[in-house]
Amino acid sequence: MNEDLPLTAEDIAEIAAIIEASPYRELDLSTRRFRLHLARGDGSETGLTQEWQWAGSAPEAAAAEAEQAADPDAISAPLPGTFYHAPQPGAPPFVAVGDQVGPETVVGIVETMKLMNPVHAGRAGRVAEVIVPNATMVAKGQPLIRLA
Repeated sequence: MNEDLPLTAEDIAEIAAIIEASPYRELDLSTRRFRLHLARGDGSETGLTQEWQWAGSAPEAAAAEAEQAADPDAISAPLPGTFYHAPQPGAPPFVAVGDQVGPETVVGIVETMKLMNPVHAGRAGRVAEVIVPNATMVAKGQPLIRLA
């Protein structure tokens, strides 16, 4: 196994399958090299969401949180990964400039380690700007969409 990568996508998928088949709602695994957090939906969602970070990446997370705090109208990435505007290639985007959204509206997807994680608006508003281009790598806390 590559020393730079603590877990492979297959490792994460296997761990996720174990959690989904178990009575447990979440797993929080920390080592000296990385942290992995998997959580099952609240019943209204299917599948798992995940969050991971390399050990020592706290300054990057703090910088992303500071950027989010500087823009309270932004919907930010819930975890690092690739941000997609649409559910699949060629499909219309989840939202466009001018669309009204509610707290539960899905505005995009962040793919991390082959798992697709929906990004919810988190509050009501109108989409004023889509900040991040489609299929762009993003950091946790990075602003993705700005609401008016």
